[in-house]
Amino acid sequence: MSEFLQHLVNMLVLGGTYALLGIGLTLIFGIMNVVNFTHGVLYTFGAYIMFIVVQQLGLNFFVALPVAVLAGWLLGAAIELTLLRPLRGSDIDTTMLVMIGAWIAMQSGALWIWGGVAKSVATPFPEAPLVLGPVSVSWLRLFVLAAAAMLILVTYLLINKTSLGRAMRATFQDHDTASLMGVNVDMIYTSTFAIGSSLAAAAGALLGPVYVIFPQMGDLAAVKAFAIVILGGLGNITGAVIGGFILALAEELGAGYVSSGYRDAMGFVIIIAVLIFRPTGLFARAERVG
Repeated sequence: MSEFLQHLVNMLVLGGTYALLGIGLTLIFGIMNVVNFTHGVLYTFGAYIMFIVVQQLGLNFFVALPVAVLAGWLLGAAIELTLLRPLRGSDIDTTMLVMIGAWIAMQSGALWIWGGVAKSVATPFPEAPLVLGPVSVSWLRLFVLAAAAMLILVTYLLINKTSLGRAMRATFQDHDTASLMGVNVDMIYTSTFAIGSSLAAAAGALLGPVYVIFPQMGDLAAVKAFAIVILGGLGNITGAVIGGFILALAEELGAGYVSSGYRDAMGFVIIIAVLIFRPTGLFARAERVG
């Protein structure tokens, strides 16, 4: 029982960052109909921003997270303005090829700048974990869980309680009608891609100190983000959050009770089952308007 409780705690930490990845990706696809292959590179970008701020600039660890979020926002806006906006109206195949090219170019640039040697980030948290009965968890992982939960809440409030969120939801429903009603669709597309990118960068900044940082670290993260979106249903933000925790739970239980070598495989067994029995995702809406 104590081992199971430990896996549940680990699932909460991992699931929060997975949810950030899934929300960012499903936002971009749901509103812009763009398959963002640079999502994993943006995750890596956030981790390297954390490394730069903490290790190279010597700034406070807690300052690094908002800096990474802002940097991800700016890079996402730049990608949308320079690559996606000129392709507005193009077929999805062309857009996908451009995004794949951007992913390869950005990852190669990271490898050229940083090399292949993994980096680590020093944290201000004590090495001794917090022990609560049979469960122990490091202070760093508690911070990751709290920060991820805060970012998920902020994103929810942004989308559901602000004028920008209402405009984004209107564009999701029908971008032509939203444009006729005075919504600046171009601005919404840029904001959407920037927000999704900042969430991916935040996930990388949070997990970078937990593990190590290297240029290809975003590849598996991107695959998992797509898996989360498939689980939750395309364009469904609540589904992306739940899907992130489901994937994290499958990985933790698979690693704990089957084999740690099958950690990543266990999650994708669930994905295959979902695609077979419910291709639209576990939490997809019955109908999409627009």
